[in-house]
Amino acid sequence: MTYHDRGNSWFLAQLKPNCAQIADRNLKQQGFRTFLPMEGGTRNRKGRFVSTLRPMFPGYVFVSFDVAGGLWRKIQSTYGITRLVSFGKEPAMVPLDIVSQLMLRCDTAGKLLPPKLLKPGDRVRMTSGPIADFVATIETIAPDRRVWVLMEIMGGQTRVAVTADQLRTV
Repeated sequence: MTYHDRGNSWFLAQLKPNCAQIADRNLKQQGFRTFLPMEGGTRNRKGRFVSTLRPMFPGYVFVSFDVAGGLWRKIQSTYGITRLVSFGKEPAMVPLDIVSQLMLRCDTAGKLLPPKLLKPGDRVRMTSGPIADFVATIETIAPDRRVWVLMEIMGGQTRVAVTADQLRTV
């Protein structure tokens, strides 16, 4: 995976509400390289917990293009895009290190990978299941990669077993 095409830099495009997938698809159809980092989560829909993917930066997508080529004006009129983030008349460039580090933490589809190294004492946030968005402390990590966490529930500490891919460090 290359992070920097010849002459191209990364920029942020602000999205219209609920248009992340539409804007991403439309930009790619126009030949722009995009990066829409996603993270897994759980939502409660009609009393059932459903696993979902949502943008890591709601309302924004990274777009790569050559600013000198002037093609960036096409982005402003792309369906699903509100505007390019800019300071003054020119779009504001996102530092390459930020985009490349984000890409390294994601798989090829742009989904955020779970942290590689967890250790007892780490504070973590649950990303899926009925206890999504709860914050806990890692107690132990079993040889079968099951992670035991301590959670504060209703004034007491509860010990829960989860898999590492259900956790994100806080």
